[in-house]
Amino acid sequence: MKIFYHFGRYVLFLRGLFHRPEKLSMYWKEMFRQMNDIGITSIPIVAVVALFIGAVTAIQFAYQIQDFLIPLYYIGFIVRDSMIIEMAPTITCMILAGKVGSNMSSELGNMRITEQIDALEIMGINTSTYLVGTKIIAAIITIPMLIILAAFLGILGGLIATLLSGISSFAEYDRGLHAFFVPFNVNMMLIKGFTFSIIISTVACYEGFHVKGGAIQIGQASTRAVVNSNIMILISDYLIANMLLNT
Repeated sequence: MKIFYHFGRYVLFLRGLFHRPEKLSMYWKEMFRQMNDIGITSIPIVAVVALFIGAVTAIQFAYQIQDFLIPLYYIGFIVRDSMIIEMAPTITCMILAGKVGSNMSSELGNMRITEQIDALEIMGINTSTYLVGTKIIAAIITIPMLIILAAFLGILGGLIATLLSGISSFAEYDRGLHAFFVPFNVNMMLIKGFTFSIIISTVACYEGFHVKGGAIQIGQASTRAVVNSNIMILISDYLIANMLLNT
């Protein structure tokens, strides 16, 4: 029955976010700080992972079609759609769940056990809105941007891999990028990015905000935040794909 207990407390936790800010300028500063922590500091890891995922996808698909009469420009087509539809949103957000989610959870957990959250509440600050709401808004803004960057770099990584290995020419890869393009795939990528960003931020903040104990419990909360976020990302990924592609 624990799952129902946590689900109910999670819903009540989210309901507490919808309060009018006491001092808007203070919230803006905190939100921009979170956007820097979530977005700017995550660019290097997202860029490296996306480049190599695109490169590996291109190399492996080229290997799969080498004994078949499939045009080489299909490599660009497969890399493009793989990155846009699945790799960029899902893999990027699973990585961010580990980096960003654990950081959010540990930050709030440390504030909870050192009674900083209690001190803010005594000062009349709505801690749910100030500490959690700013993180969620920052994640919703920055994570889809990181996904777009990952999709672009993954396609670029596939191009670099095919050129360096001599598998195909730039003209063939470019032809594949323009072939059979469906604009709706980009919309689906952004829908996934928006959904996953909410999952990462809310689950991580929920775990950190309700920490009780000490340093060990903070570590356990961070672990739960990463594991639960990844599980919910994969489930929602299936549900979104099923709803959007079967309608």
